[in-house]
Amino acid sequence: MKHIEIFTDGACSGNPGPGGWGAILRYKGHEKELSGGEAETTNNRMELMAVIEALKALKEPCEITLTSDSKYVCDAILKGWAVKWKKNNWIKSDKSKAKNPELWDELLSLLQKHKININWVRGHNGHPENERCDRLAVAQSKKFS
Repeated sequence: MKHIEIFTDGACSGNPGPGGWGAILRYKGHEKELSGGEAETTNNRMELMAVIEALKALKEPCEITLTSDSKYVCDAILKGWAVKWKKNNWIKSDKSKAKNPELWDELLSLLQKHKININWVRGHNGHPENERCDRLAVAQSKKFS
Protein backbone atom coordinates (compact mmCIF):
# COMPACT_ATOMS: atom_id res chain seq x y z
CA MET A 1 0.00 0.00 0.00
CA LYS A 2 1.39 3.41 -0.99
CA HIS A 3 2.09 5.88 1.80
CA ILE A 4 0.88 9.39 0.94
CA GLU A 5 1.36 12.52 2.98
CA ILE A 6 -1.49 15.02 2.71
CA PHE A 7 -1.41 18.55 4.09
CA THR A 8 -4.55 20.69 4.04
CA ASP A 9 -5.91 24.08 5.04
CA GLY A 10 -8.99 26.19 4.51
CA ALA A 11 -9.48 29.94 4.60
CA CYS A 12 -12.43 32.28 4.63
CA SER A 13 -12.66 36.07 4.46
CA GLY A 14 -15.57 36.65 6.79
CA ASN A 15 -17.41 33.62 8.07
CA PRO A 16 -19.45 33.19 5.93
CA GLY A 17 -17.77 34.87 3.00
CA PRO A 18 -15.47 34.09 0.11
CA GLY A 19 -13.31 31.10 0.91
CA GLY A 20 -10.64 28.80 -0.39
CA TRP A 21 -8.91 25.54 0.36
CA GLY A 22 -5.47 24.17 -0.39
CA ALA A 23 -3.89 20.74 -0.26
CA ILE A 24 -0.47 19.24 -0.88
CA LEU A 25 -0.14 15.55 -1.70
CA ARG A 26 3.35 14.02 -1.35
CA TYR A 27 4.49 10.59 -2.50
CA LYS A 28 8.13 9.54 -2.63
CA GLY A 29 9.34 13.12 -2.84
CA HIS A 30 6.88 14.13 -5.57
CA GLU A 31 4.30 16.76 -4.73
CA LYS A 32 1.00 17.88 -6.20
CA GLU A 33 -0.81 21.04 -5.11
CA LEU A 34 -4.60 21.30 -5.29
CA SER A 35 -6.80 24.27 -4.48
CA GLY A 36 -10.26 25.67 -5.00
CA GLY A 37 -12.81 27.96 -3.46
CA GLU A 38 -16.34 29.25 -3.24
CA ALA A 39 -17.91 32.70 -3.28
CA GLU A 40 -20.01 32.19 -0.13
CA THR A 41 -18.83 29.61 2.38
CA THR A 42 -17.40 29.06 5.86
CA ASN A 43 -13.95 28.24 7.12
CA ASN A 44 -15.06 24.80 8.33
CA ARG A 45 -16.52 23.96 4.92
CA MET A 46 -13.22 24.90 3.30
CA GLU A 47 -11.26 22.79 5.80
CA LEU A 48 -13.48 19.82 4.90
CA MET A 49 -13.25 20.48 1.16
CA ALA A 50 -9.44 20.47 1.32
CA VAL A 51 -9.43 16.97 2.80
CA ILE A 52 -12.21 15.70 0.52
CA GLU A 53 -10.56 16.95 -2.67
CA ALA A 54 -7.17 15.59 -1.64
CA LEU A 55 -8.66 12.14 -1.00
CA LYS A 56 -10.63 12.25 -4.25
CA ALA A 57 -7.34 12.78 -6.11
CA LEU A 58 -6.07 9.36 -4.98
CA LYS A 59 -6.61 6.60 -7.51
CA GLU A 60 -6.24 3.62 -5.14
CA PRO A 61 -6.43 2.78 -1.43
CA CYS A 62 -3.45 4.27 0.40
CA GLU A 63 -1.93 4.66 3.81
CA ILE A 64 -2.25 8.36 4.51
CA THR A 65 -0.73 10.74 6.99
CA LEU A 66 -3.06 13.73 7.02
CA THR A 67 -1.75 16.94 8.55
CA SER A 68 -4.30 19.70 9.22
CA ASP A 69 -4.65 22.70 11.50
CA SER A 70 -8.39 22.14 11.80
CA LYS A 71 -9.46 20.82 15.20
CA TYR A 72 -12.96 20.57 13.72
CA VAL A 73 -11.80 18.04 11.11
CA CYS A 74 -9.16 16.24 13.18
CA ASP A 75 -11.27 15.81 16.32
CA ALA A 76 -14.44 14.82 14.48
CA ILE A 77 -12.52 12.00 12.78
CA LEU A 78 -10.15 10.95 15.58
CA LYS A 79 -12.75 11.06 18.35
CA GLY A 80 -15.42 9.39 16.21
CA TRP A 81 -17.80 12.33 16.39
CA ALA A 82 -18.58 12.39 12.66
CA VAL A 83 -19.42 8.67 12.66
CA LYS A 84 -21.75 9.20 15.64
CA TRP A 85 -23.37 12.22 13.99
CA LYS A 86 -24.12 10.14 10.91
CA LYS A 87 -25.51 7.23 12.97
CA ASN A 88 -27.78 9.72 14.77
CA ASN A 89 -29.09 11.22 11.53
CA TRP A 90 -26.67 14.17 11.80
CA ILE A 91 -27.71 15.08 15.34
CA LYS A 92 -24.90 15.81 17.80
CA SER A 93 -24.78 14.65 21.43
CA ASP A 94 -26.12 18.05 22.56
CA LYS A 95 -29.17 17.43 20.30
CA SER A 96 -28.20 20.19 17.86
CA LYS A 97 -27.87 19.54 14.13
CA ALA A 98 -24.39 18.71 12.86
CA LYS A 99 -23.22 21.28 10.35
CA ASN A 100 -22.07 20.31 6.86
CA PRO A 101 -23.62 16.80 6.87
CA GLU A 102 -23.26 16.38 3.10
CA LEU A 103 -19.52 17.08 3.31
CA TRP A 104 -19.07 14.84 6.34
CA ASP A 105 -20.95 12.06 4.57
CA GLU A 106 -18.67 12.35 1.54
CA LEU A 107 -15.56 12.48 3.72
CA LEU A 108 -16.57 9.44 5.76
CA SER A 109 -17.13 7.46 2.55
CA LEU A 110 -13.70 8.46 1.23
CA LEU A 111 -12.00 7.60 4.53
CA GLN A 112 -13.33 4.03 4.37
CA LYS A 113 -11.10 3.37 1.35
CA HIS A 114 -7.86 4.26 3.11
CA LYS A 115 -5.82 3.73 6.26
CA ILE A 116 -5.43 7.18 7.77
CA ASN A 117 -3.29 8.72 10.49
CA ILE A 118 -4.18 12.24 11.54
CA ASN A 119 -1.68 14.83 12.67
CA TRP A 120 -3.00 18.14 14.02
CA VAL A 121 -0.69 21.16 13.85
CA ARG A 122 -1.24 24.65 15.18
CA GLY A 123 -2.10 27.00 12.31
CA HIS A 124 0.05 30.02 11.45
CA ASN A 125 2.85 28.59 13.54
CA GLY A 126 5.56 28.12 10.94
CA HIS A 127 4.75 24.59 9.74
CA PRO A 128 6.06 24.82 6.13
CA GLU A 129 3.38 22.75 4.39
CA ASN A 130 0.56 24.23 6.47
CA GLU A 131 1.76 27.71 5.54
CA ARG A 132 1.86 26.71 1.84
CA CYS A 133 -1.68 25.32 2.05
CA ASP A 134 -2.81 28.53 3.73
CA ARG A 135 -1.32 30.59 0.88
CA LEU A 136 -3.12 28.38 -1.67
CA ALA A 137 -6.40 28.73 0.21
CA VAL A 138 -6.14 32.49 0.67
CA ALA A 139 -5.27 32.97 -3.02
CA GLN A 140 -8.39 31.04 -3.98
CA SER A 141 -10.60 33.02 -1.59
CA LYS A 142 -9.36 36.29 -3.11
CA LYS A 143 -10.70 35.21 -6.51
CA PHE A 144 -14.19 35.71 -5.08
CA SER A 145 -13.58 38.97 -3.17
